[in-house]
Amino acid sequence: MSERIGYGRVSTRDQNPDSQRDALESAGCTKIFIEKVSTRKDRRPQLEAALAYARPEDTLVITRLAQAAHNFKEIIEFAETLQARGIDLIVLEQNIDTTTATGRLFFHIIGALDEFRRDLIQESTFEGLAAARARGRTGGRPAAMSDLQITQARRMYDEVGPDGKRAYTVQQIADTLGVSRATIYRHLDQHPNQHPAPNPAERPDTGD
Repeated sequence: MSERIGYGRVSTRDQNPDSQRDALESAGCTKIFIEKVSTRKDRRPQLEAALAYARPEDTLVITRLAQAAHNFKEIIEFAETLQARGIDLIVLEQNIDTTTATGRLFFHIIGALDEFRRDLIQESTFEGLAAARARGRTGGRPAAMSDLQITQARRMYDEVGPDGKRAYTVQQIADTLGVSRATIYRHLDQHPNQHPAPNPAERPDTGD
């Protein structure tokens, strides 16, 4: 028999979980997991526990989408995890309910938006490479990244999520542009006045 599982996330400093617990119980949740955090952290052990408890055809209920994700990338990963495991999602305050035909569009829209974003990045990269070939590069070793790729790397590196953290890691930027992390760092470091230097602690131990 399917079950509704509630998940809430509150600050131990200035929020009380009672209102969320009441809302989740009113939504029919028989098992509720409440995350209490003193600072914003990436790990959510209670969410992990809720997902470990859930079974296919169960429904995860949260009050707001921001409780389960800090940014668009995390929303995509969260939706993909639920979909792969056959777990439905209800977001009370944003009227998302994937147990309905209309609500199931949520998963498809999230996936389509992510594919659209990646297509735009890829298209921009290919256009930059085509433009470079049209100009013709002569002499010396070809640059590992085109000017357009470097610009795209800067934009992705500077993009900040709602939590104030970078939306993309250097590894994700490198994977998107098809280069190594060392190459990303090298090109960003070549323009210190236009881009903040990467955190030394994040630097790779080896080169390309």
